[in-house]
Amino acid sequence: MNRDNRVRTTRSGRANSARDAEDQRPVVTVKSLVKRYGRREAVNDVSLCIQEGEIFGIIGPNGAGKTTTVECISGLRTPDSGNIDVCGLSPQHDRDRISEFVGVQLQESALPPRLRVGEALQLFASFYSHPLDPHEVLDSLGIKHIERVPFKNLSGGQKQRVSIALALVGNPKIAILDELTTGLDPEARRETWALIERMRGRGVTVILVTHFMDEAETLCDRVALIDKARLRALDTPEALAARAGGSRVRFVPSRPVDDSILYAVDGVQEVERKNRYVTVTGTGDMAASLIDALAAVGVHVSELEARHGSLDDAFIRLTHDKASTGSTGSTGSKKVKA
Repeated sequence: MNRDNRVRTTRSGRANSARDAEDQRPVVTVKSLVKRYGRREAVNDVSLCIQEGEIFGIIGPNGAGKTTTVECISGLRTPDSGNIDVCGLSPQHDRDRISEFVGVQLQESALPPRLRVGEALQLFASFYSHPLDPHEVLDSLGIKHIERVPFKNLSGGQKQRVSIALALVGNPKIAILDELTTGLDPEARRETWALIERMRGRGVTVILVTHFMDEAETLCDRVALIDKARLRALDTPEALAARAGGSRVRFVPSRPVDDSILYAVDGVQEVERKNRYVTVTGTGDMAASLIDALAAVGVHVSELEARHGSLDDAFIRLTHDKASTGSTGSTGSKKVKA
């Protein structure tokens, strides 16, 4: 199956999963979460729900509060205020019980240098009452061949996969994966994405912390954007891209065209000119309307490029524009750049 077909299939399945999840009880509920380090607020009034079987993404700039949020969910951090429910249990008071069905792959983790990979998996498996077979876990991750290799001799990508194996060997209902593919080469990233999809196929709810927007866009059913310790947006990747990412159309006009003609087209918000090129950004599907409007005044276009907004576009707007003050909609302003 080629990548384009794989992505389309994944997104179709993702939409169905999101619809099915509407009737399910959340496996994780976070209400008004606050966590401070001294005077600094790491998380401020964050509320969200995660449904069973979702791949739920948490995105945001470095230092936004993403890792602190999932550490509170897993019980590794104690909130200053707010409530967290994980399958009916409290991470504060029931951490031992939660650790039996929640697997965690932390952003930074290490094992004793001389501990062999297989030994580490056997050790972690012994902590759980119904673990997976360590050999099968290693094989499923494509790292069975390093079973007897000491941790100190592993490459960066191998260490990441071992971290995933340690998070999975307990046969968790929920897996928390923090910056999973940082440091991996493109091929290893794609293989890891396929692994996450297989995890969901086995019924595991995945909480994925990432700063790679293509990763969140490809994998996640829904994403929560956290910026400056606050939850700024929560929706499907497609919805966030449509709401905040907008559209972009670039072309070369056959003759100079007045800005008023372009701004008269529904959805146009900004016009930028550079050398021969005119770039128009805004909302909705503008390309056909722009071509019709230009043709009506005798202007033809060449070298036409059109694309819809991506999650990456939405991320930039939501964290840098007026949306970062709490709004997730368009500012409605029209600008001209020369």
